[in-house]
Amino acid sequence: MSETVYRKRLRNSWIWMAVLAIVSLAGGVFALLNPLEASIAAVFIAGWTFILFGVLKLAHSFQFEGWGGFTWSLLVGALACVVGFSLLYNPAAGLVSLTTLVGVLLIVLGGVKAMYAASLRPVAGWAWALVSGLLSIVLGILIFSDFQWAATSVLGILLAVELISNGVFFGVVALGLKGFAANGGRTL
Repeated sequence: MSETVYRKRLRNSWIWMAVLAIVSLAGGVFALLNPLEASIAAVFIAGWTFILFGVLKLAHSFQFEGWGGFTWSLLVGALACVVGFSLLYNPAAGLVSLTTLVGVLLIVLGGVKAMYAASLRPVAGWAWALVSGLLSIVLGILIFSDFQWAATSVLGILLAVELISNGVFFGVVALGLKGFAANGGRTL
């Protein structure tokens, strides 16, 4: 593709990025205002993702039947499908298990970040790693301190933050592409 065609397509793509920004921001605000519904949606997304991964892993396994890892690959694919179907079959249990997983991950990762910060202590900025680790631990503890609220809200709030973050990202890129288009395709 010639440079001119590429630049023209790039200049014209800013509208699509702006649309993605608006949709993502709207979805993020909706998720933030309705954390239970967003949490349930997150469970369904996770369920379908596990099923898709499992099916792809099963298909991949059968392409290498003579391989020594065939059985393990087959088991991973089957297990992923079972997890996916169980999340879809019982989303309430999925909310509990995924929220528990998030809480445990936050505490464990927070501890790892705090230990990493201690190893960085002579380096400038080590305190920020420590603050990040301690914040992760506090967030994990907060999840377990009011688990009923957390199970119905945390996944939806995380989904909302991700959607809003993506919306801001797409918006910034759209504005950059719009400026690129207004500048005749020259670098700003």
